[in-house]
Amino acid sequence: MSTVEQFGYRQELQRSLGFADLMIYGLIFMVPIAPFGIFGNVFSISHGMVALAYVIGLVAMAFTALSYAQMARAFPMAGSVYTYAGRGIAAPVGFFAGWAILLDYVLVPSLLYLVASTAMNSFVPAVPVWAWLVAFVLLNTVVNYLGIQMTARITRIMLVAELAVLAIFLVVGGVALAQGKAQAGALTPLFDSSSFTWTVVFAAASVAVLSFLGFDGISTLAEENREDARRLGRSMVAALGVAAVLFVVQTWVAALLTPNREQLIAEGDLTGNAFYDTAAFAGGPWLSVLTAVATAIAWGFANSLVAQAATSRLLFAMARDRQLPAFLAKVHPKHRVPVNATFAVAAVSVTLGVFMSLRDNGIGELASLVNFGAMSAFLMLHVAVVVHYMIKKRSRNIWAHLVAPAIGFAVLVAVVINQNVAAQWVGGVWLAIGLVVIGVSYVVGRRPELPTEVK
Repeated sequence: MSTVEQFGYRQELQRSLGFADLMIYGLIFMVPIAPFGIFGNVFSISHGMVALAYVIGLVAMAFTALSYAQMARAFPMAGSVYTYAGRGIAAPVGFFAGWAILLDYVLVPSLLYLVASTAMNSFVPAVPVWAWLVAFVLLNTVVNYLGIQMTARITRIMLVAELAVLAIFLVVGGVALAQGKAQAGALTPLFDSSSFTWTVVFAAASVAVLSFLGFDGISTLAEENREDARRLGRSMVAALGVAAVLFVVQTWVAALLTPNREQLIAEGDLTGNAFYDTAAFAGGPWLSVLTAVATAIAWGFANSLVAQAATSRLLFAMARDRQLPAFLAKVHPKHRVPVNATFAVAAVSVTLGVFMSLRDNGIGELASLVNFGAMSAFLMLHVAVVVHYMIKKRSRNIWAHLVAPAIGFAVLVAVVINQNVAAQWVGGVWLAIGLVVIGVSYVVGRRPELPTEVK
């Protein structure tokens, strides 16, 4: 098995995670009930073809997962796409890929905390959104500070709870459909000839992919994986496959039971409660409350817990290579976690989360930016596979190292083109700033470099 020492690093993080731990981590990061929180937006944009939007999202992410698996075998270390693009192409490209995905990783905990805090505030309005947000951040920071094994144990418990809630919804929804409560034809969530266009579908998929983001977070735990590097890639593919089935099934059932369909399509999900209204229609107010509370806990605790862990590992990897401030590379001597990076993520989450809570569409703005950052980085990942394997290694595996990355690249381009225009502009500015940072690094004699591989 390849080691980090082979690539010029010291093994500092604790190798304690197996295949099951990694797959569960990925599932929790994606959140099995993630569509609950964004169902209304995807329904409106897709004109009711929610299941199709998730299928398209799956196609985009499936090819990306294959590329991740290939690069994880070649470079089994923390850093995700930053490491893969830097090692697979060149260090400056790696910095730019890392800079792009920072827009995803650094913002996603803030997004998760904000969604959860808003949901909790709707139940307990006496406690303001900012107070819920601070509470979630403090709780998760303590858990992550205590070590990756503590995080792994808690994620197992949370996964079981989320799957239980999902099972309850699907059973109640199935009974409702059997009782004749369906508001649309059985195939409408997958295809509606009266409103289908590729622009509509890809625009909806650009939002739906938010639910899939997280499988890639598994790659940030490469230096805590105790098994062969190939297991890392397999756990990503497995987690993505399981999540995709759950996403398509739950959105199919929900789309069939959605009341006031035409109004939701025309006006959008103004309150963010479309899924919970559907749950109430299917089974009564108790199901609405159950699914809403489950969403708050899943996004605010379980998902944001692993998001904070993944983000801290990315910051650690970039700081270790002197591409971010060195203090972010500090590892706690007892708990063996990147402690300063963990605290930094917590600070950003509180600051940005509270600020965005004061904006009218803070959740939507954050979601769009998170997706743009992830898609941009994934594009560079696909290029890295081709460059590393086909050009540098002269690989003969045409499917895995050329065709699959090319298809994944093309699908992602279609998704990015159909993203929110504001997100494209802000994301473009972020990438431009990254180019400026690289240029300044060259001017001051600190061009991005990576430790030389030990033969």
